[in-house]
Order: sequence, then C-alpha cells, then structure tokens
Amino acid sequence: NFITRLSALCLRQSKMQQRHQSCRPAVPLGSRILTDPSKVFEHNMWDHMQWSEEEEENAKEKVAENSLVKVQWEDQDKYEREASKYWNEFYKTHKNNFFKDRNWLFLEFPEILPEKRREELRTEERSSEHAKINSTISFSHKNEMIEEGEKYWKKNYGGCSTSVQGYVYNKNQAKSLPDDPQGKNCGEQLGRLESFPGSDATYRVLEVGCGAGNSVFPILKVLCNIPGTFLYCCDFASGAVELVKSHSSYNSAWCSAFVHDVCDDALPYPFPDEILDVILLVFVLSTIHPDRMQGVVYRLAKLLKPGGLLLFRDYGRYDTAQLRFKKGHCLSENFYVRGDGTRVYFFTKDEVWNMFNLAGLTEVQNLVDRRLQVNRKKKVKMQRVWIQSKFQKPL
Repeated sequence: NFITRLSALCLRQSKMQQRHQSCRPAVPLGSRILTDPSKVFEHNMWDHMQWSEEEEENAKEKVAENSLVKVQWEDQDKYEREASKYWNEFYKTHKNNFFKDRNWLFLEFPEILPEKRREELRTEERSSEHAKINSTISFSHKNEMIEEGEKYWKKNYGGCSTSVQGYVYNKNQAKSLPDDPQGKNCGEQLGRLESFPGSDATYRVLEVGCGAGNSVFPILKVLCNIPGTFLYCCDFASGAVELVKSHSSYNSAWCSAFVHDVCDDALPYPFPDEILDVILLVFVLSTIHPDRMQGVVYRLAKLLKPGGLLLFRDYGRYDTAQLRFKKGHCLSENFYVRGDGTRVYFFTKDEVWNMFNLAGLTEVQNLVDRRLQVNRKKKVKMQRVWIQSKFQKPL
C-alpha cells in the first residue's frame, strides 16, 4: 500500500543521505581514507595515514644519514644573525605567489572567529549540507513519492486533495561571504583609535609570521563583517609586511600589520598584554632556532587574555621535507637550512606540548597529522607529517 511504499522510499532517501555525509571532509584533519591502494592516484591527498614499522625505520635512517654532516659553526651564526635578510630576499623573489591562501583555516581553526559567528556558520553549513543532500535525490524518486501521494489522497479524499511535497530548498539561504573586505559592509570611515590600533575592538586576533598575507586576507574577508573584531599581523621580514599593506584588501580599520621580531623579548608590541583572544602560529615557530623557541612561546602567552587560545600548526618529525634534505644542510638535531638560507625545524607532538605547557597554557588539542600527498601526473607519493595543536590560557 501507499504507506509501505512511502516508507521504503524514505529509507532509500536516508541511505543516500548517509552516503553523501560520509564523503564530507571532517575535522579535525579530514576524512578521506585510502582503503584501496590501487586508487591512490585518484586524489591529491589522503588523510590519517598509518605508517608501518618499516616506513618508520626507513624515515629514521634517512634523518640519521642527512644529519651526519653539520653546517659549519661560522655559517650557522650567519644564518641566525641574518635570518630576516634571507626571508626578505625570499619575499622579494616570490612576492605573494609562493604560498596559496589558507582557506582551510576556518575548518581546522574555527576559534579564529567569535563564538556567535561560529554558531552562525555552523547553522549555515547545516542548511547548505541539507540542501546538497536533497539535491542528490533523483527526480524519479521524488516523482514516485508525489504520484503515490496523489493516488492515496484522490482515493481517500477526492479530487480536491493536494500532492505530497518533496523537499524545498532556497539557494539564497546559504549566504556567501563578500569578496571585498573594503566594501560597504566594512564601512568607509576608519574611526578614531584612542590609544592603540584596535583599542575599540572586543575580539582581537594576532597572526605571528604573516608572510605575504595568505592567512590575513582569508581571515579579513570574514572579520570585516563582524563588528568589534580586529586582526593584528606581524612578520620580521619588512618586505612581507609591505606586501600585506600594499594589498588591495588591506584596510587599517580592521587590520594592523607591523614589523616585529618575536625573538626580541625587549621589543614592545603595539598593544598591551592580555588583550588577545586568539594567536595564530602557523608554520612560524619552525623557522626559529630551537634554543629561542621557548622564550617566544612565553612572550606570546603573556599577550593572551585569560581563556584566550593559541592555534598552532607546523612541520612534524619525518615529514617528506625533512627526509629530502641532503648532507651538509643540518644545523642541529632536526633543524635544517634550505638552499635559500631560510631554516626549518621538525617537531614531535611531545615537544610542542612541553613548550606550551611550560608557558602555562593547557592543551585543548595536540595531534599528529599524517597524510599521503600524491603527484598524479608524475606518479609520486609523499608522506606528509604536521603537528596541529590548540592551547588555552587558564581563566
């Protein structure tokens, strides 16, 4: 009868929903799992890769081998003293073309946004996801449900009955973010800043090591629509800060970019301590000499207000980038210099925990992100390892 057939159709719809939902990237760290090795080149990246003991041992052997010959002390001293010069040369050469915009930030680090806006985005995402699910239901299934309903109503209630409706989706429900953070939603007037940039804000974010703005502008694109928010960003390469300030989307009403060496404890920030809600530290700490990292974390922790979060992502031990170094590029254990003079360290999860814990921050998240990155054209596979963490200043 109609009820039985309608129930069967609903069951089929439910299964389609489940299949659709299982394909969605999940946080943290995604959900694209490689279950069939023969399909490895069907995607550019696979999540949550498990290493075999053999793979782990091979990685250790490669690191031991490329660490045998250390860079001469005189050169190591030069790389430390002239670190900003090498990064300035990097940005002079590549400008803002080297790194892609980090549009994944809000997926892994939704805490960048105030809680109210996070909830709004979650609601919009659920609405959009519901719409996508419904759009995958074939028209034949919908029509079958409608036809069965019409037959049922006509048989029982006559010709004046209405048809059974399918799902209705208004595409305008999923609000898109504006492309121009300097548009009318951001306001035309800068307003008067009383004592320091962002002094009137109620929610403040600092990105350390902003580079050419690959995090800054995806963040600004959202923050410019949220009253009371302000973004600070700094880099010790003046060339990088100039690239940010000269960008068409830079707006001093919502952002303050400044040159700053986070290793210099005596250098003041352009705002007081304990006013930041969020500090973003993404692929930055690894560029600093290991002996100076703890001091940097101590200083940054002072900038957070009680309850504030430090969001961290950086290179993990035995990442492909570490295994590819040749002899003569190792500065110290797990610390290397690239051909352009910039440096990089490869962390373990425990090292990260110890640094932030010593600075008085408590763990919210501390994960090893192992992925398989593939070059489908060249048929090359690369084991990527990153550390992703969230630490909070106690209330």
